Amino acid sequence: MTELLPSRARIFVAGHRGLVGSAVVRRLTADGHTVLTRPRAELDLRDAAATAAYLRDSRPDAVVLAAATVGGIMANSTRPVEFLEDNLRIQLSVVAGSHQAGVDRLLFLGSSCIYPRLAEQPIREEALLTGPLEPTNQAYALAKIAGIVQVQSYRSQFGARYVSAMPTNLYGPGDNFDLATSHVLPALIRRFHEARRDGVPELVLWGSGTPRREFLHVDDLAAACALLLRVYDEDSPINVGCGEDLTIRQLAETVREVVGYEGAIGWDTGKPDGTPRKLLDVSRLTELGWRPRIPLREGIAAVYRQWRAEQEDGGPAGTVGTVGGGRAGSEDVH
Repeated sequence: MTELLPSRARIFVAGHRGLVGSAVVRRLTADGHTVLTRPRAELDLRDAAATAAYLRDSRPDAVVLAAATVGGIMANSTRPVEFLEDNLRIQLSVVAGSHQAGVDRLLFLGSSCIYPRLAEQPIREEALLTGPLEPTNQAYALAKIAGIVQVQSYRSQFGARYVSAMPTNLYGPGDNFDLATSHVLPALIRRFHEARRDGVPELVLWGSGTPRREFLHVDDLAAACALLLRVYDEDSPINVGCGEDLTIRQLAETVREVVGYEGAIGWDTGKPDGTPRKLLDVSRLTELGWRPRIPLREGIAAVYRQWRAEQEDGGPAGTVGTVGGGRAGSEDVH
């Protein structure tokens, strides 16, 4: 395969303090690249002029756009304006600014929620825009779809070697544990931990437990990102996942075992389930030679150990590792 990135490239990672961005920084640094970052206090990526000026001054060889306002069902449902407008502004600033600065390679990270709610499973990349979206995260999904189209437009109009990747549900060090804004897996870890600590006899969870979800450790995603920067140059977005899923009920049982909670699990079926199933077809990525390496239970146990250690050390209750300051949770991608 043709290498599209210098072996010692200078790469700007937008959203470097979030779940995905911090993992990408770790991986690219380990691969010998020079990673460029800027904290939000110094560069608000929603500011197009400031972002373009930074990129012109720093002249990176490549950009990884891992910055976003993200959150779970409740945050998406109650603050759709932020999820739509923040993400549109970030994407417009970074992609346009990269082009103006002559950046050769850009990897835009979206989300599996871009696909129709009832897409055929496993979901192929061709399913994009073939049906209605899941209503509970429509604003976020539409922003991410706009980012894909923006990348495709720069490819067709200017010949830019910009590409998009669509990760499945992610977890790992750097996750958001704030119950008001977190995604399902860190929320389950924290809720089971607190139920065990407080001796709660039954933990009631949202929904029916029947939806099926796929979960990928963020370090596996980072490895995929490094590969895609080097070899992928296609107009279509490419899926990144593990190719296997499980029900939310099965996930809850796994987390309960890891945490050691011995009480009962109840289900509040009056709360929304979200998309019934969301499993990605990852055949395009596996054809490039990539495979995930971290089993789900092993990854969950590692995240739980680290989060508990942080709580014992007096770390913030809402986070594990380093988390960015996005208003819907963390400045990263799910």
